[in-house]
Amino acid sequence: MPAHFSSIAAGLALGAAVLALSACAVLAPLPKPKGLAARLESFPTRGLPLDGRVTVRWNERQIPFIEAGSDGDAAFALGLVHAHLRLGQMATARMLARGRVSEMIGPMGIDIDRGLRILSYGRAAAEIERTMDGDARLWVRRFVDGVNHYQASAAELPHDFAVLGLEPEPWTVADVLAIGRLGGTDVNWLVWADLLPLRAREDWPDLWARLVREGGTSFASFGAPGRTAAIPPWLAGIPRSGSNSVAVAGRRSATGGALMANDPHLGIFIPNVWLIAGVRSPSYHAVGLMAPGLPIFAIGRNPHIAWGGTNMRAASSDLYNVDDLPASGIAERRERIGVRWWFDDETTVRETRWGPIVTDAPLLAKLDLPPLALKWTGHSASDEIGAMLRVSRARNFPEFRAAFDSFAVPGQNMLYADREGNIGQVMAVWLPTRRSAPDDIFLDRDAHDASWGAMRTGADLPYSLNPETGFLVSANNRPSDTDIPVGFFFSPSDRVRRMTALIADETAVDIESLKALQQDIYMSSSVALRDLFLSRLDGLGLTAAAEARGAEAVGRLREWDGEYRRESRGAVTFEQFRHGFVRRFYVLRYGEDDGEAFAKMRRGTALLADDIAAADEATVREALAAGLRAAADGLDAFADWGDMHRLRLAHPLSNVPLIGGRYRFAEEGVGGSSETVMKTAHGATAERHTVTYGSNARHISDLSDPDANYFVLLGGQDGWFNISTMLDQWELWRRGEYVRVPLTPSEVRAEFPHVLTLEN
Repeated sequence: MPAHFSSIAAGLALGAAVLALSACAVLAPLPKPKGLAARLESFPTRGLPLDGRVTVRWNERQIPFIEAGSDGDAAFALGLVHAHLRLGQMATARMLARGRVSEMIGPMGIDIDRGLRILSYGRAAAEIERTMDGDARLWVRRFVDGVNHYQASAAELPHDFAVLGLEPEPWTVADVLAIGRLGGTDVNWLVWADLLPLRAREDWPDLWARLVREGGTSFASFGAPGRTAAIPPWLAGIPRSGSNSVAVAGRRSATGGALMANDPHLGIFIPNVWLIAGVRSPSYHAVGLMAPGLPIFAIGRNPHIAWGGTNMRAASSDLYNVDDLPASGIAERRERIGVRWWFDDETTVRETRWGPIVTDAPLLAKLDLPPLALKWTGHSASDEIGAMLRVSRARNFPEFRAAFDSFAVPGQNMLYADREGNIGQVMAVWLPTRRSAPDDIFLDRDAHDASWGAMRTGADLPYSLNPETGFLVSANNRPSDTDIPVGFFFSPSDRVRRMTALIADETAVDIESLKALQQDIYMSSSVALRDLFLSRLDGLGLTAAAEARGAEAVGRLREWDGEYRRESRGAVTFEQFRHGFVRRFYVLRYGEDDGEAFAKMRRGTALLADDIAAADEATVREALAAGLRAAADGLDAFADWGDMHRLRLAHPLSNVPLIGGRYRFAEEGVGGSSETVMKTAHGATAERHTVTYGSNARHISDLSDPDANYFVLLGGQDGWFNISTMLDQWELWRRGEYVRVPLTPSEVRAEFPHVLTLEN
């Protein structure tokens, strides 16, 4: 047997033995159930490195409100709170950001780590820390001190540590910054992943040009200050992650105060990627949503303003062809990859002045591509934490807008509302000064210096303040016309058009209006596509020729109102028809392999209406027949949309073989779809499926009342297993209810009855 096969066999045997020996940890039972009182007993309160006394008040949902006499003490207590609620989640995120997945899951993670080491999310951390302003640096360092104190003094570590083989390692500011960069991942990379396999096609230049043209066409949130852009023609959508934000001016609200509503759309799992908290110190007085491990309010309000945002899908990256670069132009470094239950490995990361060579990553290496270097804004120093801390302190729109000078990634459309009734929107991003859209998915190096030689910041880009409409809406759409490209692949216009229509119809918008908006499940592009299918079926005589089952399916399509209600049968039939049609249509158009790839591609159906119009009758007829068969065959497959469209609350450990079942906690049918306002996104399928990402938290604030702040998480606050507040907000989310989180001290005392006093 060759030596390398011998070592593999020996490694497998060793891994199996280690797994067996460690089964007591991997298969350890879940912690015993605990209520809130027992859970809070584990929170440290004495012997803390504080300048003064700190009070942490908790409500029944284990939402904390910190009151401290100094900013440093507030940040330290915030670190304690994050670690108390989400230490296991934070530790896992740090391992992911550092490319140390193999240390948790064994040899299966090696290829993942190779890719993560190339992306190097911590690459700019040292420079970011060095250049942060003093207040932000102190805040982050004290936050890290709090995390470390909790971890070092905890009598018990989270269950995740035992299952994933994690050891408690001291936290650093660089760890926090790396997690922040991980959260700033460029969503355009997902688009590239879909498109790179298609680049070898002869018609690639035309396909790329069409995708860029369609991807850059979306309903703009605003024009020049004080104007709102017109709505463009229908654009078919394809599932993508995103978020919604709405700001309503005081003159359009029922209370006379400006309103702010946000529902971020991210991956759906337990624990939630957000936690709810409040802080009051000399410089900060805010409540909002925070990402575990990041000491900032990404969404929230203070006594003067409220804020929220959506991912801009900014063009923050370029790929450069470096196939003719001499060896002297490439620097290499070797990195060790620790592997659980296996031998450690090594990887080589190759760097150029245009960025790391990402085609060395195993997931891309199998494609027939030249060496490609990634230029990403996130590999350079910027200060998003400092920016969001300034936002938390802002009192008016000029301060809000100026706060984002140091904010680079991920590009955000940031909305604003204040207690005087004003609303606004700014672009929080750093962009290269490209003059036009690229003519290919990767570029020649001679284009680099002209584009990346000088960066534009939010201060250089358009903004909106008090538009005539009296409201602003953002849903990952094009923010405004600019003299440089902001992005190339914005979200479809379904959500932004729907929210615009709903708010425009309201004479006096109130909290209840915004709650209803956040649960809206109508999808206009599906209605437009359904009508197109029906018109072509009728025009080709396929409706009249359909057999009984087919005629019933057509009847369901005609009756469907475009609402993805849980009890809808029409939504099921439409998705079955669309899936059958699109798969067959693109196989006929592009061939078996590329057709299947194109049918699954996230951007593909943006071109569907034009492709149908350009196709010959025989192709359309055969694809329609395939769609009709799929819908007819599926009439009895599911009782309704909720039977087909499932939302599962599960921990990432639910993917582990053998033990995964015990980390799945709830599953129900749910309304919504991939581009409904209440996003519950799913892949293109005619089968039962689970929601992969969508609306995982909600926030609404009325600026006329400092205590009118409402939040809910899909799940709960606590990331520790079997705790009473781990899933206690799931039913609230499902019913469209919220938790009030006040700002004023008297209301906080009234609604946060569990009090911990922290002392030196």
